[in-house]
Amino acid sequence: MTYCLGIKLKSGFIGISDTRITSGTETTEAKKVFTVNRKKHSFFIMTSGLRSVRDKSLTYFKEIIEENDESFNKLYKAVNAFSEQVKRAGSEDKKSLKEAGLSFNLFSIIGGQLEDDEEHKIFLLYPEGNWVEVSQGSPFVIIGNSGYGKPILHRAISYDSTLKFALKTGFLSFDATRISANDVDYPIDVITYKKDSFHIVEKRFEEAELKSISSLWDQILSQSIKTLPEDWMDKFTGDSE
Repeated sequence: MTYCLGIKLKSGFIGISDTRITSGTETTEAKKVFTVNRKKHSFFIMTSGLRSVRDKSLTYFKEIIEENDESFNKLYKAVNAFSEQVKRAGSEDKKSLKEAGLSFNLFSIIGGQLEDDEEHKIFLLYPEGNWVEVSQGSPFVIIGNSGYGKPILHRAISYDSTLKFALKTGFLSFDATRISANDVDYPIDVITYKKDSFHIVEKRFEEAELKSISSLWDQILSQSIKTLPEDWMDKFTGDSE
C-alpha cells in the first residue's frame, strides 16, 4: 500500500509520500514522487498502485515532457498529458493484469504552478484518466492508505494554515498511518512549495530524524486523554454515588 498526501494552502502547498513497496511477503523501498523544476514551471506527481503501471506511465510521460514541455503553460494541460499516458498504459496492461488477478489501480496526486496559472493547484487523477481539483473547502487529498491519517487533517487543516503547520500536521497524519498499517513506513519524501516561487523544495526524512517528534506526540495524546472530563461516564462505570 501507500501513503501520499497533498495539501493546498493559500501560501503554497506541501506533499508527503512514504517509500515502502510491498510485493507479497517482500518489502522494498522506492521513491513515489516525481518533480519537475524549470523556469516558471514547477510541478510534482505522486502515485499509489501497482509499481509496474506507475513506472510505465511515468516513462511515457517523461518522453512527452522532453519533447513538448514548453507547450504546457498551465498545470491542467500537464495533468491531461499524464492522464493520456495512464490511459495508454491501461489499454496495454489491463487485460493481462485482470488475468493475473490484479487491478489497474494507479491513483495520482499532481500539484504545481506553471507560468500562466494564476495560482498553484493540486489535482487528484483517477485510474480511468479523469480528475478533480482540490479546493479551498477541502484542501487536502490522500491516496493509498487514507483512513488512519484523515481525522487529524479534518480537525486541524484549513486553507489559511501556514506551510509549517500543514507540514507538522501532515507528518502526524503519516505517523498515525504508519503505526496502524504495516504497509506504510519510512523514509518519507517531503515537498514544499511557496506560491509564485516556481520551485519545489524536496527533502527525504529517515525515521531517526523524526522519532523524537513521534514520541512527543504520543506523550501529548496520552496526557490529553487523561485530562478529559470523566463525569459523563460515572453511571456507566459504577462510580456514581
